[in-house]
Amino acid sequence: MASHDSVLDHLGRRIAGGELAPGTVLTLAGLESEYGVSRTVIREAVRVLEAKGMVASKRRIGVTVAPMSSWSVLDPDLIRWRLRSAARAQQIVALTELRLAVEPAAARLAALRATEDQRAEIGRLAAELDRLGAAGRGDSPEYLAADIAFHDCLLDACGNLMLTAIKEPIAEVLTGRQDAGLTPAHPVHEALHNHVEAAGAIVRGDPDAAEHHVRAYVETILAEVRVLP
Repeated sequence: MASHDSVLDHLGRRIAGGELAPGTVLTLAGLESEYGVSRTVIREAVRVLEAKGMVASKRRIGVTVAPMSSWSVLDPDLIRWRLRSAARAQQIVALTELRLAVEPAAARLAALRATEDQRAEIGRLAAELDRLGAAGRGDSPEYLAADIAFHDCLLDACGNLMLTAIKEPIAEVLTGRQDAGLTPAHPVHEALHNHVEAAGAIVRGDPDAAEHHVRAYVETILAEVRVLP
């Protein structure tokens, strides 16, 4: 018998990936039969999906898949489901475009507002990325951990909680790219170089250079992901 988590995960991926298109009507009885679980398990999964804006339930109608415009698109579960579905490439591009809109501004603020400890940590993480990348370990768990930590620290250092709110979506897309085998062992030189340069600019408190180099590495990444199959 499937568990609540497995039902939620499978149903979420089917909706997020477009297998169950907006407007599709499901019934609790039909889902109960399909997944071989109790009505309680189905109700709980539907409740979670409703909270994410992905479905709507009405008496005598059933559970209707909602349009994407109503989804909580920055929800980490939803992002994860899309990254594991046929919508993976679209999701990676959309999140990278979001990064291009947010990260350069965050870097500018970080150069102005970061604490000394944050500047030191950003510099340390950039050096770790450079070391691992040069060793051909850009696709390693260590590189992924350092990359996520670098972006988390940069966003924390900007001092704006609205900008910091995209930490989880960025972590999900970085993880999703690696899980899909799309992260190269040898990182693209321009992207890694600009990570290091951006860190240096934040460390020395140069907002113009920090913004420039972050924009440059996100643009490089965006050019890569736009040609993904």
